[in-house]
Amino acid sequence: MEYYYWFGLKSVPLVGNVSFLRLLAHFQTPERALKATAQELSQVKGLSGAAAASILGHDYHPFARAESERVAGSAAVVVDILSERYPRLLMEIPDAPPYLYLLGELNGSETAVAIVGSRRATQYGLCTATRLARDLAAQGVTVVSGMARGIDTAAHWGALKGGGRSIAVLGCGIDVVYPPENGALHEALARGGALITEFAMGSAPLAENFPRRNRIISALSRGVVVVEAGEASGSLITARFALEQGREVFAVPGNVTCSGSRGVNGLIKEGAKLVERVEDILEELSIEPLPNAAMPSQPAFSLTPQEAELYVLLCQGPLQIDDIIVQSALTAGEVSATLLRLELKGAIMQLPGKHFAIA
Repeated sequence: MEYYYWFGLKSVPLVGNVSFLRLLAHFQTPERALKATAQELSQVKGLSGAAAASILGHDYHPFARAESERVAGSAAVVVDILSERYPRLLMEIPDAPPYLYLLGELNGSETAVAIVGSRRATQYGLCTATRLARDLAAQGVTVVSGMARGIDTAAHWGALKGGGRSIAVLGCGIDVVYPPENGALHEALARGGALITEFAMGSAPLAENFPRRNRIISALSRGVVVVEAGEASGSLITARFALEQGREVFAVPGNVTCSGSRGVNGLIKEGAKLVERVEDILEELSIEPLPNAAMPSQPAFSLTPQEAELYVLLCQGPLQIDDIIVQSALTAGEVSATLLRLELKGAIMQLPGKHFAIA
C-alpha cells in the first residue's frame, strides 16, 4: 500500500499532472494534500478553486485500494518523481507524470534516442529501423519507442538483438499487451529493457491515450528518429513534441513515390536532420562512440549451397518467409532450417511478421 495516497490523489477529478506536482511541492506528500483543509488548499499557488473543491469532496479510497491491490498482484512496480530511477529528462516537461508504472529496469540518467514510424511500414522501413536500433544499442544508447506495430516493433527488437536496452512507452496499462501479437516482445522488454506507462492498471489502449504517450517518448530521448510516416502519421505528433521539448528531430528519407514517405520527407524539408546511418545521429547529439565498441560490420562466415541460395535471394531485398519459399528451390522445412542457421551465423536478421533481411 506504499502508493495508496499517490493513486488516490491521481484519481481526483480536475487534478491533472501539473496540479498534482504543485500539491506535492506544497504539502511534501500526497497524503497531506488529500487530508488538507479548505484553508490549506487555498494557499497552494496555481490550484483552482474547482480543483480544491474536488479534493475535498472526492472519495479516493475505492480507487486507491483497488489500484494498490492490482499493483501488488502484478510484477509491476511504481517509480515516483522523487525516485532516483525516475528519468531526469522526463522531469523537464511541464506535465511530467507524478509516477510511472514499470516492468523491467529504469535508469534515471541513461542516454536514449527514440525511433518511431508507421504502423504500415514497408520492408525498407522495417529493415532501416532494425539496423539503426541495433547500431545505437551497440553504442550503449537506449532505444525508446511506443511498441506499436511496424517501425516501433522493429526498433525494439533491433535494440534487443543488438545486445542493448530498449524502453517501450505504452498507451495502455502496464498489464495490457497491445498489440496482442507483441506478447513475446512484452516479455523480452521486461527482461532486457523496460516497459513504462502513466496509465492505470488495466487501462485499455484508447485512441486518446497515444498522443499523451508520444510526449513521453520524445521527452525521454535526446532525439527522435522518424522512419516512414504519412502526412497524418502519429509519428509527426511525436516529432512536434520533440521540437517543443527542445529535442533533436531526425528523419530517414523515403521513396518519393510512396504516400507513406510524405510525412518524413516533409520533416526533412522543414529542417530535420537527414539520417542514413547511426553516425549521423551520434554526431548531431555529440555522443562519443564507445571506445571498445566498433561499429557493427558484416561478420565473416562460410555458407552451404542452400544457405548461399537464400542469402543471394535476400541480397535483393527483405522478404517474407512465404515469398522465400516460393522463390527458392527448397521446401518449407528446408527454408526454415536454413534461415535459422543464417541467423545464428549473423548473416541475416529477422524482422516483424516473419520477414528476413541481410544483417
